[in-house]
Amino acid sequence: MTHPTTLPSPSTFTCDWTYDVFLNFRGSETRHGFTGNLYNSLHQKGIHTFIDDERLNKGEEITPSLLHAIKESRIFISVFSENYASSTHCLDELVMIMDCSKAQGRLFLPVFYGVDPSQVRHQSGAYKDALAKHKERFQDDKGKVQKWRDALCQAANVSGWHFQQGSQSEYKFIGKIVEEVSEKINRTPLHVADKPVALESPVLAVVSSLLGLGSDEEVNMVGIHGIGGIGKSTIARAVYNMIADQFEGLCFLADIRQRAINHGLAQLQETLLSEVLGEKDIKVGDVYRGISMIKKRLHRKKVLMILDDVDNQKQLQALAGHDWFGSDSKIIITTRNKHLLATHGVVKLYEVKQLNDETALELFNWHTFKHKEISPDYADISKRAVSYAQGLPLALEVIGSYLFGKSLSVWKSALDKYETILHKDIHEILKVSYDVLEEDEKGIFLDIACFFNSYQMGYIKEILNLHGFNAENGMQVLNDKSLIKIDGSGCVKMHDLIQDMGREIVRLESTMEPGKRSRLWLTEDIVNVLEENTGTDTVEVVVINLCKDKEVQWNGKAFKKMKNLRILIVTNACFSRGPQNLPNSLRVLDWSAYPSLSLPADFNPKNLVILSLPESCLQSFKSPKVFESLNFIDFEGCKFLTELPNLSGLPNLGALCLDYCSNLIKIHGSVGFLNRLMLLSAQGCTQLEMLVPFINLPSLETLDLRGCSRLKSFPEVLGVMENIEDVYLDQTAIDKLPCSIGNLVGLRRLFLRECKNLIQLPSNVHTLPKLEVIMSYDCGGFQLFEGEEKVRTQNYEDLCGVPMDLRVVFLDS
Repeated sequence: MTHPTTLPSPSTFTCDWTYDVFLNFRGSETRHGFTGNLYNSLHQKGIHTFIDDERLNKGEEITPSLLHAIKESRIFISVFSENYASSTHCLDELVMIMDCSKAQGRLFLPVFYGVDPSQVRHQSGAYKDALAKHKERFQDDKGKVQKWRDALCQAANVSGWHFQQGSQSEYKFIGKIVEEVSEKINRTPLHVADKPVALESPVLAVVSSLLGLGSDEEVNMVGIHGIGGIGKSTIARAVYNMIADQFEGLCFLADIRQRAINHGLAQLQETLLSEVLGEKDIKVGDVYRGISMIKKRLHRKKVLMILDDVDNQKQLQALAGHDWFGSDSKIIITTRNKHLLATHGVVKLYEVKQLNDETALELFNWHTFKHKEISPDYADISKRAVSYAQGLPLALEVIGSYLFGKSLSVWKSALDKYETILHKDIHEILKVSYDVLEEDEKGIFLDIACFFNSYQMGYIKEILNLHGFNAENGMQVLNDKSLIKIDGSGCVKMHDLIQDMGREIVRLESTMEPGKRSRLWLTEDIVNVLEENTGTDTVEVVVINLCKDKEVQWNGKAFKKMKNLRILIVTNACFSRGPQNLPNSLRVLDWSAYPSLSLPADFNPKNLVILSLPESCLQSFKSPKVFESLNFIDFEGCKFLTELPNLSGLPNLGALCLDYCSNLIKIHGSVGFLNRLMLLSAQGCTQLEMLVPFINLPSLETLDLRGCSRLKSFPEVLGVMENIEDVYLDQTAIDKLPCSIGNLVGLRRLFLRECKNLIQLPSNVHTLPKLEVIMSYDCGGFQLFEGEEKVRTQNYEDLCGVPMDLRVVFLDS
């Protein structure tokens, strides 16, 4: 049977039901006997019970009021008597009751009055006869009868009461039922929220996982995870209220993280045992004895347990093993650390997501205006507040409660402040996730929060590693703890308020002197530090992105004091002069439009790995031996650079980009012998006539010389190059290729589009079995297919009469 995913009403979360009990029974058979006596006993105990006195006069259709009564009842009791199944009205009620019980976890109690449960389960005897008549009657709606059969089977499989007349006292039997119902409804529900907003969907998802909806497999543990303040505990409390009536023992252990620190795990075990067993003053002695006591005393008890705000594997090991509790027990764990759940073998997980704008606005307005009508004057600023909160319920509650009853001017002032400095209550809640990180992970978190939110993961990892962190492991930890997310395109995302929390941590390193902070990213702070020369050796990372009309008026010496600066990234800035000093601690120097003709004379960059100076004023570049760590050079668009010097002192160089250095005339021959060089790109170098005379680059994968319009020759290849895949010679003046090109044994694609001076390919090109040559129709002597289709593939044998598998692709230029 497929159960509908009907969204629960708010009364489900708060236990504020219209009725405590709904009675489902065959009226003509038990109304004036057993069911009437049961109703009277429940009523005398103050248990508000729904009983349909007039059902026989209303026909067989379930009325809207009856449907409402089912939805608003906490516990269902069905009295299965001999002729129960003859009533289609009873059966329709039962289908709805079983749907609510299964989908929303409400307690269903079957009473088998004068019939055996197996008779109901297998529909034998009078049940068989009744259903046979129904089948005949509803031939046009066979699914209706099957629903009744399924509901009867499900109901009979639930543990209930079996009354046999003559063998027991009906009075005592009813008393036991009333006692159990009384015990359930006297349970004190947990407070969920003053205004439950957007709880329906997540609560139903967790309940569905616990009760095995939509699958044949039930689970006994479910993990609820997400960032701090997102509503994990609220959802757990709502689920607890919703399904608690089904269990013998209950326990909600709140704030385990802090209680474990303050009181220890043994006391938490004592609380667990006391709540489930209803006993006071239980002592376990130590954690290991506590584990044994929990196993011994609860292994046959059907328990519902909530472990709230878990942050350590030892907490789960001390409180909730997988086989410690009785059959059908359920455990819900809330945590900020998804990895913790996986380590404990929790396979059913629910991640709490931020609220959408509409729902967030509803929650914010409730905290801000309570039951008052919202003034149109506050409409726009309310949306501003909601935008700031980014769907985080904690922020909506904190800010909304603070702004309650305040004037519009106070609202504006408060939001201006919060957008600069995170509200302290929000900061403290979110900072909990930061405080439990290891030092390496904290550094990674702060770098992402301050600089790299929404950047590609590959780039972030590279920079983090150069900062000195273990990026792979650290980013996984941050992801597990819900501090970052990685989207489908590999982009690292951090919630705006999480980012604000990280930046506030850095700001608090020195509230008055930005130069004493580890990271600088704010325009006003950076300008202040550079112009006032107030940097210190505390600064590790500086990322500069200034307004175009703002020029930094400095003496060029501000970096001298930053002796521990590892990463300097300048993407958009104008300086009155170039730097007089750069710290030798730098590992990344990425400065677009670098304003000096050269690097500082005393710069000793022994640790520098990335040197990127695109579109800069660089005129000369000296390569001392201290550049031995350098892996990446990018001089793209350096129009004043005319010559590239000897790079033999750069044994680890992996990429060299000289694109659009339009005045570059000479490249030192040492570039042809860099053993680790994988990328060599000089496209658009229009003054370059020769790359280098010789190359032997065993690691090279890509050589790009597109648009080097004066380039006349290709270097002799002195050694076998197995890793080369792509060579771009488009729009060059090359008139022939050397026979040594046969040493490019790994070459897959040779691009020769618009090479108008190229006459022919060397005959030994057939030694390159993987090669595909891409040319255009107007490539010199290769104008062989004029007038034919735009793209054509031709075997080399057809061109030169040499049998081989080389493919030559002709493209329109």
